[in-house]
Amino acid sequence: MVFQSVATMEKPLGHISLTDWNARVGRLRNVADARRADTFSIRNSTRALIDETRIEGIWANRESNEALTDRIDELNSWRKIISKTLQRLEDEIHTLQQEKVLTERTLDALEGPIALIGEVLSMRDNRLGAELTYDEPDKEIKNELYILENNQRLLSNRCRNAWEKLKRLEDVREKLRSEIESKDEAMQLDREQLATNRSSTKISFKPNSQRNPRDCYSYESWLENVKNIKQMAENELADTSAIRESLFVCREKARSILKAQQEQTEFTLRKRIFETQRAYNELEWQQTKMKEEMEKAVCAMQTLEATLEDKAADLKLAESRLENRALRRGKELCLDYAHHSLCLEVDKLREIRQCVKEKLDEAKANYNLLTSHTQKIDVDLENKQQSLMADTRALELRQRLKDEEFGIKMYNPSAQTDRNIELTHMESFTK
Repeated sequence: MVFQSVATMEKPLGHISLTDWNARVGRLRNVADARRADTFSIRNSTRALIDETRIEGIWANRESNEALTDRIDELNSWRKIISKTLQRLEDEIHTLQQEKVLTERTLDALEGPIALIGEVLSMRDNRLGAELTYDEPDKEIKNELYILENNQRLLSNRCRNAWEKLKRLEDVREKLRSEIESKDEAMQLDREQLATNRSSTKISFKPNSQRNPRDCYSYESWLENVKNIKQMAENELADTSAIRESLFVCREKARSILKAQQEQTEFTLRKRIFETQRAYNELEWQQTKMKEEMEKAVCAMQTLEATLEDKAADLKLAESRLENRALRRGKELCLDYAHHSLCLEVDKLREIRQCVKEKLDEAKANYNLLTSHTQKIDVDLENKQQSLMADTRALELRQRLKDEEFGIKMYNPSAQTDRNIELTHMESFTK
């Protein structure tokens, strides 16, 4: 009996053994375990990252809110300080304006006495010479006029200083007001930012939100600017009271100066001759001493010139040594210690010569000043000799000038009007 086998056909692919198959399954299992482990680790790290970022975001927002709150408190504190300074500034401006008005009234009241004294001086101003002011009677009247003019000038300067001070105070006031407005705007803006949260409708992503705005300043610059504005206001307020006091003092001085001058006139007239003679003797002594100093100055200049010539020889020696040593050849032409020493000597000698020249120029300038001042003393001695001769004539005019001074003391603004009424016989019309 014939048996027929089943026909088989294998795929034309490579077959693997059971061992390889088991190894492949093992590898897949290991890879799957590793992937699951990685996934587990990523999930845990993700949860940790979410929790950490949430906490950090909350704390960052809290710190930002605290920073905004601190900033608002700081702005409010500086606003209160500047507001108090502004109130003080406004009070000082008001007080200084009142003092300025009173001083201007006193200044206007000085025109009458000055006009009267000028009329008296124009009647007696017929003298000539450099010692015109040393004529005692006329000197006392001019001294009174000088005091009045000086008071007028001083009051005018004080009024001008007060006006300039008021302008500066007003400028500072405007700066303080602007500073307060800026701080109000900044506080309002920070309060709005503090009230904004993540649920607000006005928030969105911004391009380059961390950029520095144009014309921005650092915190240190801002703080320094605020302190400078505060200090500027304090500096302006520091001398305001002194200006007000100076206005008051000048007004009181202008009221009392005529009486003080008239009391001083009698004593000054008696000692005028003695003072002129004493000044003449003093100038003679000064002239003698000046001539002695001029002789000493000439000797000193001659000594300096000799020293300068002596140092010139030393400098020539040092420079010649340097120039001659430059003739060395080859490697011998080196900058050795001797070269440096000679260079130092040249520099030192030039410096010495320069110092001596400067001292010589100073001595010559001083000699010229001595000569010029000696000539002035000679001229002044001649003028004082003429003044001594004029003192005798001045004593003859004492009584008339005394009457005129009493007229100034009892100055009545309506006296000229009354005199005109009497001369024109207008008494009946005035009645």
